[in-house]
Amino acid sequence: MNFKNLAMWAIIVFLTIGLYNMFKNPQGNISQKNNIIFSQFLSEVDNGRVVEVEIQGNNIKGIMSDGKIFTTYSPNDPNLIEKLSSKGVSISAAPIEEKMPSLLGVLLSWFPMLLLIAVWIFFMRQMQGGKGGAMGFGRSKAKMMNELKGKITFNDVAGVEEAKEEVEEVVEFLKDPRKFSRLGGKIPRGCLLVGPPGTGKTLLARAIAGEADVPFFTISGSDFVEMFVGVGASRVRDMFEQGKKHSPCIIFIDEIDAVGRSRGAGLGGGNDEREQTLNQLLVEMDGFDTNEGVIIIAATNRPDVLDPALLRPGRFDRQVVVSLPDIIGREKILKVHSKKISMSPDIKLRTIARGTPGFSGADLANLVNESALLAARKNKRIVTNQEFEEAKDKVMMGAERRSMIMTEDEKKLTAYHEAGHAIVTINEKAAYPIHKATIIPRGRALGMVMQLPEKDEVSQTREQLHAQMAIAMGGRVAEELIFGEDKVTTGATSDIEQATKRARAMVMRAGLSKELGPVAYGENEEEVFLGRSVARTQNMSEETAKKVDVEIRKFVEKGYERAKKVLTEKIDDLHKLAKALLTYETLTGEEIENLVNKNIYPDKKEELKVEEDDQSSALGSIGLKPKIVH
Repeated sequence: MNFKNLAMWAIIVFLTIGLYNMFKNPQGNISQKNNIIFSQFLSEVDNGRVVEVEIQGNNIKGIMSDGKIFTTYSPNDPNLIEKLSSKGVSISAAPIEEKMPSLLGVLLSWFPMLLLIAVWIFFMRQMQGGKGGAMGFGRSKAKMMNELKGKITFNDVAGVEEAKEEVEEVVEFLKDPRKFSRLGGKIPRGCLLVGPPGTGKTLLARAIAGEADVPFFTISGSDFVEMFVGVGASRVRDMFEQGKKHSPCIIFIDEIDAVGRSRGAGLGGGNDEREQTLNQLLVEMDGFDTNEGVIIIAATNRPDVLDPALLRPGRFDRQVVVSLPDIIGREKILKVHSKKISMSPDIKLRTIARGTPGFSGADLANLVNESALLAARKNKRIVTNQEFEEAKDKVMMGAERRSMIMTEDEKKLTAYHEAGHAIVTINEKAAYPIHKATIIPRGRALGMVMQLPEKDEVSQTREQLHAQMAIAMGGRVAEELIFGEDKVTTGATSDIEQATKRARAMVMRAGLSKELGPVAYGENEEEVFLGRSVARTQNMSEETAKKVDVEIRKFVEKGYERAKKVLTEKIDDLHKLAKALLTYETLTGEEIENLVNKNIYPDKKEELKVEEDDQSSALGSIGLKPKIVH
């Protein structure tokens, strides 16, 4: 593509230089002849030096007595012929020839217009991706998958067994339609894959392409929408025409929410390009002219914004939910991705799967890849448990920022903040177990306490939600108890946001407020206004909104009071854990439990050597005796 563009620009520059030279010297060929002025011509005639002339209109071409050829231009002189005859000059005359312009002359005369057309075509090809030329706007950009390149089968897809069974049936239907038609079953028109990002929707579609012995076209929802009105609808028609030619076939539309949003959300009647494209898609999928043998498979993580007409049976007959994998699914996904790396034989994928709840397939693939990169960085030949653990921390908490310079006071405050979270977590029965606590800056946080549930959970109890709010407020309460209200920092900003967001969801969506009852308040309906998505709150009066705010504040303050009560009673544990975090920087959940409940310090850490008279150190400043760890 770059070579073509370079050649085109080279031709344009060459023609421009030639045109410039032609206009700069239009009489270049004539200047080579002996051109004389008319007065000199008359003088030569009077002297008898002109032998022969040829008159063609006002142009005169002649021969001198010495054989030289000359040309001149004559005005309308009626006495010229008589004067030439009197001097014995041989005279010949010819009419003016109306010569046809040469091909080069035609090209040069049309050059400016041709140049404009060429530039227009060039920029139109750039805007349209160069497919089909300047007149190919309405052609579909669907690409036929090449099964020989990067072939993926159902063996490469794990963790979504139910979704795989649904699409396996579609592939089986295409391979052997008689098996289902014997009982009167019809081939489904469409299959919509719905699920969070990274759960394997596109991977599942690629597996269908690898398994099915039929043509497989793939296209993105954004490829339908262009700046020209009607282009999207034309591309939909062309896409289905290609499908009919290769019937039976599968057409995969990724991110269909780019073109399938609900109609009527805009201003002015909503007769825009996207809605025309959607209307054409609806007609092609199930209209008067049915497309037998063309199956549409689409993927989206926002099914709530799709038009209801697109989701009805007859168009998308099946909605396959591709959800986050459970522990068994995560283990299978890890097995698929770990085949590509060299692992230590003592690595237990079930243990890694148990420690990664809420991970999607993409997260697990990233986890395996990060562990391999860490092992390569350490010049190891195999990946060990240590690399997997470091990679898990990096994926879940962010990369370490050990180069970040923190003062001793900042480290001390961070240690107490994270210790406050950890102490409240230990003393809340409904809290998840602590996985790790660290005061090493990771990502955008100066420190963090990470919790991991013991099993996959689909819902949460009221007790768990209140415990999580108390844990969120533990950092702020610890700062107030140790440093005083005037020394409290903005480090608890994200904690307060999370607690408020959780309380709002409990009151407005989950119906967990005894004051307001099991009612959903403030349903958010998004509408487009001047290109922006605006949330519109419904069925809430001003009085109700005030009650909602009061309940949200009550829930957050309840968590604050629970955290304050725990930390006041466990102030010694708070000091102990803060000292340990300053000493070791990172502690596992087991180490924290042993330290707080059994007063056992970690024995795998390096010894901490602190001079007794060093009052400038963080440990000395908090009044704790240094402890030598063996």
